[in-house]
Amino acid sequence: MTTQPETGYGALLLVRGFPGLVISQLLGRVAGQMLRVGLILFVLSRYHSPQLAGAATFLLLFPGLLVAPIAGALLDRHGRTRLVTVDYLVAAAAMFSVAGLSARHLLPPALLLAICGVASLTGPLSWAGLRSMFPSMVPGHLWERANALDLSSDLLASIIGAPLGGLLVGYAGGEWELTVTAALFACAGLAMLRVRDPSVKQRSENVVAQAWSGLRSVLGNRSLVGLALTFIVFGAGWGNVVIAMPVLVLGRLHQGPAVVGYIWGALGVAGFLSILVLGRLKTAGRERQLMAGSLLAMAAAMSFLPLAPSIFVVAAALVAVAAVEGPFNIAFLTLRQRRTDPAAFGRMFAISMALNQLGNPIGAALAGPLIAWSLSGALWVAAALVAAAAAIPLLVIPAEERAPSA
Repeated sequence: MTTQPETGYGALLLVRGFPGLVISQLLGRVAGQMLRVGLILFVLSRYHSPQLAGAATFLLLFPGLLVAPIAGALLDRHGRTRLVTVDYLVAAAAMFSVAGLSARHLLPPALLLAICGVASLTGPLSWAGLRSMFPSMVPGHLWERANALDLSSDLLASIIGAPLGGLLVGYAGGEWELTVTAALFACAGLAMLRVRDPSVKQRSENVVAQAWSGLRSVLGNRSLVGLALTFIVFGAGWGNVVIAMPVLVLGRLHQGPAVVGYIWGALGVAGFLSILVLGRLKTAGRERQLMAGSLLAMAAAMSFLPLAPSIFVVAAALVAVAAVEGPFNIAFLTLRQRRTDPAAFGRMFAISMALNQLGNPIGAALAGPLIAWSLSGALWVAAALVAAAAAIPLLVIPAEERAPSA
């Protein structure tokens, strides 16, 4: 009689190195959530400019996306743990610099934008390096559970990091919030040094050739292209909300920075509970339908934001978005893993994730001009983009496709 492998969450604790990976990832994500909230609130409070907040967010994300193919090749050639640590330490140094210069009144807008742009360049080393280690470390029959835990870690980080970021800005100031964020990035980097990368190093070509082969493999994979298009359009809508929501809460509804953090934290709670329940879903063969349905439900919830009369309506609408986002995220991650060549997880994940994230900086950059035109209009555009994204998985991603070799 054949013994069935254990498929519960407890089995993940027995995977060598996995608990340490999750701890480091959680610390880094808490810092990332604090940075997402704190940087926008810092810019709005110090410079009083939604346009500058959008530009800083854009530069914190976009340059790293451009160098993602090179970062992916480096991840496949060298130890991912060391490269993830490098990015965490660069992020820590950048935020310490912003906080210190601002406290001394030596941070003009141009220097702030330059620091954000430089810090972005190593970003793919952590977000692609960490996520590409999951399918390398975890057996295939535990991928749905690992992906649910991965997403839960992200949401738990928002539960902790977003309210903490808002509180620190509200009661201690933006400089102290960025200092605490930098310290957490440093701790995440140190924790990552104890994790062993189980993947086989790929050094048969030079870095540029490996980066180019990874880019060709991603662009030749219709599933990954379809996932990228879906996420770009969705991300453009959500990137709009990330800038517009604080402006809505601080300006139109006359609330404080801490309330912005509480709302992001409430999203994390709703998403965390949703992911834990939905992590049991078997997604094979249903990924495209799950993604489309989840996106439509998110767009419907977001449509309550433009004319929200109170902070409670804003919070309820965004909590609903988080609650129905679970099927999209789980189906998205699992489909990408199934249709990616395991021998090139580092390269292809870095490039795929970079393409997926293009929408966020685009949405953040557009948010400033849209908000200047109309805050309600910016939020309507966000909801429309998320609704449009729902059609892409069904129209572009094939029902079946083998993962080509890189």
